[in-house]
Amino acid sequence: QGVSLPDTATLCGRDVVLNGAGVRTKLVFKVYVGSLWLPTSAPALAGMIAQSPRRVRMDLLRGLSADQLVDALLDGLKDNLSATELAAVKGESDQLVAAMRGLGDVKKGSVVTLDYIDGATHVTLDGRDRATIAGEAFNQALTRIWLGAHPVQASLQNAMLGGGGT
Repeated sequence: QGVSLPDTATLCGRDVVLNGAGVRTKLVFKVYVGSLWLPTSAPALAGMIAQSPRRVRMDLLRGLSADQLVDALLDGLKDNLSATELAAVKGESDQLVAAMRGLGDVKKGSVVTLDYIDGATHVTLDGRDRATIAGEAFNQALTRIWLGAHPVQASLQNAMLGGGGT
């Protein structure tokens, strides 16, 4: 889709490798290229979730409003968490909503990263830090949007896991 992803990246001085990437589509629209970065390649959620640092990156293929970003993230959390699990990360989810609304409308070509480093999720837009949200449980919940039992898109999940299973 015209997005160039390097094989490696550095998060807080630690190297991570591109585990896999794919295109998120909604209806007939290509929305973003989603990619997963880990210290060591992992073909399944269980092997991936134990690793740190890690990155979920979204290279936008079309512009999105803040409301579209927020709605998609909240829907993904609801699809993958029980009511009890959602309640346990409500404070962190509220912080994420505020951070995403703070991004405003995100333009085609922008890059949103969700980096998990030292127990916190770091939200960046085009390389600029926008929010830091503490908590391993929250990051694991967030990651399940793409890689959980009910991913936002099964083909994207498969691609991000390097073509492996869940």
